[in-house]
Amino acid sequence: MTRILTAIFAVALVAVGAFLFMGREPANTSALTPFVGAANAQDAGEIDTSTVVEMALGAEDAPVTFVEYSSFTCPHCRNFHEDVFKKLKAEYIDTGKVRFIYRDVYFDRYGLWAAMIARCEPEKFFGIADLIYKGQSDWARGETPEEVVGKLRKIGRLAGIPDDKLDACLSDGQKAQTLVAWYQENAQRDGIQGTPTFIINGKLVENQPWEDLKAIIEAELQG
Repeated sequence: MTRILTAIFAVALVAVGAFLFMGREPANTSALTPFVGAANAQDAGEIDTSTVVEMALGAEDAPVTFVEYSSFTCPHCRNFHEDVFKKLKAEYIDTGKVRFIYRDVYFDRYGLWAAMIARCEPEKFFGIADLIYKGQSDWARGETPEEVVGKLRKIGRLAGIPDDKLDACLSDGQKAQTLVAWYQENAQRDGIQGTPTFIINGKLVENQPWEDLKAIIEAELQG
């Protein structure tokens, strides 16, 4: 276990730079903290991000595409997934009206580790993500990085991922770097300044009550 933890911490340092990962997510997440690569990390522009799997639900030919930018350590994102997302899925995703795409944002090493657990078995991503958000108030408040990793591993095991696969996913430095580069590309291209933020049919939309989001979706369906 000690070797695995050492490998995981090394992944965090190489992926996004040591000094930005020494603390947790800032209390105010209205603005993203830009990640700075460590001295020995590959430049983000040189990393091939085409290998990152886009996590999506719903019909590919749905008339509305709803993209969510979210962080696993963001309380507002947790609230969205525990309330609004369930309504969005039932009323629009499951009925073929909306194609939903989830894109990671990394405020800190804990969010990156959570994403690496969720992406360990892509076919289980949304189920694992649901467990991660439900348990956010527990695992994200671990007193030490070791405690956080241990609690995230428990979530992975609950989802049926064996320990050896969890170890491999959490200590995959190349994947960590690729995910961070992918996040940077997406955030810069789409002008993401906080989480959760949505892009509905190409239009940037800030977090807002369900009825307001619903009205935007309905307008797109009628337009």
